[in-house]
Amino acid sequence: MSARRTLAVGLIGYNFMGKAHSNAWRQAPRFFNLPANVRLKTICGRNRAAVKKAAAKLGWDNAQTDWRRVIDDSEIDIIDICTPNDTHREIAIAAAQAGKAVLCEKPLARDVGEAEKMVRAVKKAHVVNMVCHNYRRIPAIVLAKRMIERGDLGERIFHFRARYAQDWIVDPNFTLVWRLRSDPAGSGALGDIFSHIVDLARYLVGEFKEVCATMETFVKERPVGRDRRSRRRTKATARVDVDDAVTMIGRFKNGALANLEATRFAPGRKNSITLEINGSAGSLFFDLEEMNRLRFYNAADPQARQGFRDILVTESSHPYIANWWPPGHVIGYEHTFVHTIVDFVRAVLEGKSAHPTFADGLQTQRMLSAVSRSAKMGKCIRA
Repeated sequence: MSARRTLAVGLIGYNFMGKAHSNAWRQAPRFFNLPANVRLKTICGRNRAAVKKAAAKLGWDNAQTDWRRVIDDSEIDIIDICTPNDTHREIAIAAAQAGKAVLCEKPLARDVGEAEKMVRAVKKAHVVNMVCHNYRRIPAIVLAKRMIERGDLGERIFHFRARYAQDWIVDPNFTLVWRLRSDPAGSGALGDIFSHIVDLARYLVGEFKEVCATMETFVKERPVGRDRRSRRRTKATARVDVDDAVTMIGRFKNGALANLEATRFAPGRKNSITLEINGSAGSLFFDLEEMNRLRFYNAADPQARQGFRDILVTESSHPYIANWWPPGHVIGYEHTFVHTIVDFVRAVLEGKSAHPTFADGLQTQRMLSAVSRSAKMGKCIRA
């Protein structure tokens, strides 16, 4: 009888996404019957004191300040990238060349060129790869996918509408953090949150054919907070060179029409995603603020009983749910990352990449590029 395999993980990054991923790596083997053990071997970050504190708090065996040493560790099987966008390419390519499986936070890269290099690297190295678009693994979203594939919305999809809205930078005095600078981020709302609804559109409906977009930066200058060299507080300001909001209409290759919007200037909306899909025989509606529910309209119902029905997605027959709580006991945001890790670990053991792969990430990156070019040109273009 062969010994059960243990997969050792190296996590690069320890802030918001680092915490979310750390929790997922800890919880996945506790709630799901994984085909391998998981070891949280090393967490990495540039601030030595902060990363050591994170290691102790989040359950990692070791702390490191140089990501190259994590990749050079022959015991580590998986590299999980949770760093700012400008570092994704270099870390992912190095990890692939070292033969590690790679999980990378979205967006895959800052631009198409970087994404193409990452795809070439993982293909050449034949390593398992995946982009962490965690919203694909909301049970209600997976259920929606199954219902669409089963034909519950009919033979044709007419419309896909999505809005991702936040409000965290409405205050013009909010500091110019890295997500508001093109150098590290690549783009603003476009890459940060619009990429999520593009990925969901591709997952649920299909590939895009053409797009027509507009983008806006509402606050064009912000306080820098601290001088980058001295780290002392300063009253200086700097230009914001990324988008605050994106609005796009378009068409899928299957003929369905698309209407997508992402904004970080929607007061009262903290992390809101709403989706509606209309087909020839019915409609689906989803709201992240009620993520355990999916609303379904069936045009085949008797006229006297027609209307949107509320599906509470907490039954053991629903995707992923059997591993959690009894029916009606809802799950939350953090569970989407656990589901991501579960599918990724299984993919590593099978030697087959899990969706969305780096190639998917590249396709989404091409869509983001098309949206940006359409907005700058002021006309519709092919996706």
